[in-house]
Amino acid sequence: MRIVEDFADYEIIDSSCGEKLERWGNIYLLRPDPQIIWNHGDLKEQYKGLIHATYHRSNKGGGYWEDFKETPEKWFVHYQDLTFGIRKMGFKHTGLFPEQAVNWNILRNKISSCGRKIRVLNLFAYTGGATVACLKAGASVVHVDSSRGMIDWAKENVKENGLENAEVRFLVDDVLKFVKREIRRGNTYDAIIMDPPSFGRGANGEVWNIDVYLDELIRLCNDLLSDCPLFFLINSYTAGFSQEVMVNLMKLYLLKGRKGNIDADEIGLPIQKHDLVLPCGISVRVDFE
Repeated sequence: MRIVEDFADYEIIDSSCGEKLERWGNIYLLRPDPQIIWNHGDLKEQYKGLIHATYHRSNKGGGYWEDFKETPEKWFVHYQDLTFGIRKMGFKHTGLFPEQAVNWNILRNKISSCGRKIRVLNLFAYTGGATVACLKAGASVVHVDSSRGMIDWAKENVKENGLENAEVRFLVDDVLKFVKREIRRGNTYDAIIMDPPSFGRGANGEVWNIDVYLDELIRLCNDLLSDCPLFFLINSYTAGFSQEVMVNLMKLYLLKGRKGNIDADEIGLPIQKHDLVLPCGISVRVDFE
């Protein structure tokens, strides 16, 4: 497992009964996490006075935030020389997945050390953590997400990092439709990143189901890779998929006629109390030769 151990502005303080207590800068949030099945007592009671807000799930879907202290509408956290805006969003999210810092480091090193300009395609790109990391390393990025709100947030993150003049295009689009159009246009990319959700909707209501469409998407993305690709990265939080499923897809489509190495592992975040680690999904990367 690859674990993030150098994120000074983020940490999981404690965990118990399906909840994790996190510090985002100087803001403390209590959020649900289904992986936390152990019982170390009631965190809300143990950390009374410290917690700014907690998220409550609803039995009917979704949920709501309960505030205990005044919390900014937006605040910032820093990872190394990267800056990201944080907000309390619907369905418990904050706009950043800190476990992805392990991938930001790898991608930046690969891009900056390859000795050529790299064109990156970031699919299901959310608020742009990977986009900012790749731009910082000198790549150009095409950033695609179906949500206008997430695209606007990604633009803010790019600006906060002083990258407003970098080579980046933001597109509100359904990922599958976009990829098919890019193939018809004859466009190619040296690196592709994707972070597909289990379920979702495209810009015009298209339905995304990872069980149905992931195979097709990776197969199509094979046609978008340049003659000298650098890497292909996929992250998955879908509990039903093992990392070997992703490895198999990579072997079938991306390494057919190409040489490369596959790196597959879980990624996780350390939990300060009790010396535990919270698993946060799988990450599979092809490094092309």
